[in-house]
Amino acid sequence: MENANDTTWEIGGKRLASRLFIGTALYPSPAIMEEAIRASGAEVVTVSLRRQGVNKDAGESFWQIIKDLGVTVLPNTAGCHSAKEAITIAQMAREVFGTPWIKLEVIGDQYNLQPDPYETLEAARVLVKEGFEVFPYTTDDLVVAKRLVDAGCRILMPWGAPIGSGKGLINPYNLKAIREAFPDIPLIVDAGIGKPSHAVAAMELGYDAILLNSAVALAQDPVMMARAFAFAVEAGRLGYEAGAMQEREFASPSTPTVGTPFWHQH
Repeated sequence: MENANDTTWEIGGKRLASRLFIGTALYPSPAIMEEAIRASGAEVVTVSLRRQGVNKDAGESFWQIIKDLGVTVLPNTAGCHSAKEAITIAQMAREVFGTPWIKLEVIGDQYNLQPDPYETLEAARVLVKEGFEVFPYTTDDLVVAKRLVDAGCRILMPWGAPIGSGKGLINPYNLKAIREAFPDIPLIVDAGIGKPSHAVAAMELGYDAILLNSAVALAQDPVMMARAFAFAVEAGRLGYEAGAMQEREFASPSTPTVGTPFWHQH
């Protein structure tokens, strides 16, 4: 029997304490990135193989920071526009990072960076067969989610809104439908989160975790914002587990007058 006080959870064969995944791009400096990741309490960070392969010296400095943080790396296929391209990057990432985890990201539209459902599904099928633990970035489309699960994905990462938009949850109904359809699959809201309140809302829907980058990296104070998100994710999860009261159409007094104790009477 599990300890009721154990707040850890499992995903992809790993047990984690934090439900916040955080990206490593766009920070004002490597030092601020490191401090922000520490402040967030995140145990998983996403890394783009392409971005780190540009400058050898910068890459080595970056890797030293990641090693010092002692976090789990979730490589991603950011920048890919076809299944073939994403599969190649995933295979390279597994060799470089020594992990079967891969965030599968295949972009189909440059305007809103919407993932291509057809290419994503094709890549997912191949990568699952090759032994990858696929974290597929997808829209909030329930049918696409079902197809990805049918392809062998054991994790889903629907967006809240387009990447970097900071709009929050543009369609909570769809996200809720995915949660209800897959009660036993880890679900992570990936993309579109802009404020801590957005993270709370996603966690209150019963999502298992949040993956974000821009909301922290582009904040005026990334370190403080990282701390804010750490609290927000925890608060949202606790609120979900506690079971929120039902909304009512009319007011209902929290202190009824019937049966008022004698010491309240004058």
